[in-house]
Amino acid sequence: MTERDRVTLNDARGPVNNGVGSQYIFYGIGTDRVIRKRVGPLPIIHEDRMRLADRFVPPVGYRVAVDRLEKPGSVVLLGAPPGSGRRAAAIMLLHGLGEEGGADEDGVRFEELPATDKDEEPFAPGQGDRYLLDLSGVTDEETYAAAQHRLAVRRSQVQEAGAHLVVVLPSGLEHAHVPDLEPHTVTLGRPRGVAVVTRYLRMDRMVFRAADLGSADLQRLCDRSPMRELARLAGLVRTARDSGRFGADFAGWLDQAMHAVTDRAHEVGRQVAAARTAPERALLLATAMFEEAGADTVYEAWHGLMRTVRHEEEATTELARTDFGERLAALGIERAPDGPLRFERLAYADAVRTYFWTNFPGLRHDLRDWVGEGAGLRGLTTDDRVNVVVRFGKQSLAVGRPDHLFDLVVRWADSATGASCDPRAVAALELGLSHERFGGWFRRRMNDCARSGSLSDGLVRALTVVCVQSLGATHPDQAMVRLHHLAVRTGEAAREAQEALFDLARRDGRLYRLLIDRVRERTHRDPRRAEPHLRLLAELLRSDRAPDPPRWPDLFLGWEAVLSLPPTEHWKPLVNSWLNAVARDSTREMALGVLVRATHGRPAALHRLYSIAYDWARPGPHASRAPVAARFWRHIDQAQYARAGSADRAGAGPRTTEEAR
Repeated sequence: MTERDRVTLNDARGPVNNGVGSQYIFYGIGTDRVIRKRVGPLPIIHEDRMRLADRFVPPVGYRVAVDRLEKPGSVVLLGAPPGSGRRAAAIMLLHGLGEEGGADEDGVRFEELPATDKDEEPFAPGQGDRYLLDLSGVTDEETYAAAQHRLAVRRSQVQEAGAHLVVVLPSGLEHAHVPDLEPHTVTLGRPRGVAVVTRYLRMDRMVFRAADLGSADLQRLCDRSPMRELARLAGLVRTARDSGRFGADFAGWLDQAMHAVTDRAHEVGRQVAAARTAPERALLLATAMFEEAGADTVYEAWHGLMRTVRHEEEATTELARTDFGERLAALGIERAPDGPLRFERLAYADAVRTYFWTNFPGLRHDLRDWVGEGAGLRGLTTDDRVNVVVRFGKQSLAVGRPDHLFDLVVRWADSATGASCDPRAVAALELGLSHERFGGWFRRRMNDCARSGSLSDGLVRALTVVCVQSLGATHPDQAMVRLHHLAVRTGEAAREAQEALFDLARRDGRLYRLLIDRVRERTHRDPRRAEPHLRLLAELLRSDRAPDPPRWPDLFLGWEAVLSLPPTEHWKPLVNSWLNAVARDSTREMALGVLVRATHGRPAALHRLYSIAYDWARPGPHASRAPVAARFWRHIDQAQYARAGSADRAGAGPRTTEEAR
């Protein structure tokens, strides 16, 4: 196909929807979830996978991949051209395993593995676990060789555990494939584009006939456009319908959507070329960024942009200038009856934003600073602010500047007051994490930030919320690591991070064990800096933090670490919590013996446990405490006698193999 024959769609080139569906993010910690906003796909989330399943059209070769993946321990590598829906196909292959009524099996993990070793975490698959490894973004042979080496190790682990792994292979590097992986490779073709559009329209309850999709222009789009752009086309048809501004019939809505995806870039280019003055161009961009906000707010943002780019004010008074309404009309901007501004043409604002970020690279730093201030204008609702963040973020990521988006995350989070969490910072982080190309960059940047020196409470809160509500769903191990770094800080925000960490670990026994191992390792690595980690470990091991039912081997390892190190001030709340648990529930009785064994019979530790239990069981209204304390003391006495006997035998020397044991 030549450049002359190619049909292009003027996409935002940012984190677009792969058909997986929109993701809801919540701002707040714990139960304070009061705001939510659609910002982009997080395709491993079950609800989004269910939405994709409703819209998914299997590509050529899909059935072969399904058959290959069914066996436990199977690994399937997908080779497919870009734009064929290869990532969506990989997700659907894994989604279809073990589904009963659309629900995931209890305890089965569905996670995406990092494509590079920069994000590497310990990999310990379990029976039936499902993993996605997307290497489609790899472009050089060196990176691909390293990725295939790690894949070989993971493949053996998946096979041994009886898990399932689907890998999306990069395009253009077929010559660099390792021969050993060839038997696991399935080549996928392209789904019928018109079938994809039809499926999306049907799921949006669109009423139309098959003949309505028969135009030659639409057929060319369906034959040549990436699947994500076809999904965008169908979404624009729905937007045209729902807006009520583009007629009342399907043909009119489809026509508007077709123009939006094929003509908008050229239209914007012609308009910007005709609008030669800085105020005209600034008003065009301000409206595109703040579309659907009130006219006064757009006016304020417009003047803010001109100040940011250092445009000199006109010498004449405002009364002598062209009025605001006339300027809007000249640019094709209409004012709705209830006040918000919008462009007359469908999806025109998106094309305007893309044009300015693409064609004015020298302005990008200024645009970052302008959005940093403008997203806080008083006339904006919270939804308006998040819309501005998402629009800016998409453009920054499209031109390869994730740092601009993260700069604003820090700026907005640092400006948060009181116990609040700035929704702009959270929305920006969510958007970055969901981006196929820069998701790993944001995960690494979050980790660097969490490990750095001083952080504002606002930034700690933003990182915590995103770990809980986004990263915890797609990369739980990485969420745990980042929350651990935040939780060992001081202050109220750090305590909120600690609670979020405990909640994440309590819901997953595997994560609970990993966290215990991780914190234990930190307490032994540098005893001089062990205090915050030891304090965290003591809190984690309390009865109200542990999974139900308790995992006694895990608890033993944790208690062993706490009871082997000073200060003993951490011991009392920990031991009391388990004494209370045993008093309430006899099934927790094993805690008494495990706690004592964790001391390894050290006299000072046993004496301290005895004293804690004595204070806990003092005469009072809790009559049930005395029997529990008595049983605990018996365990302590037995440990002391065993130690004394061991000491006697050590002096005389073991006489038999059994005694030596």
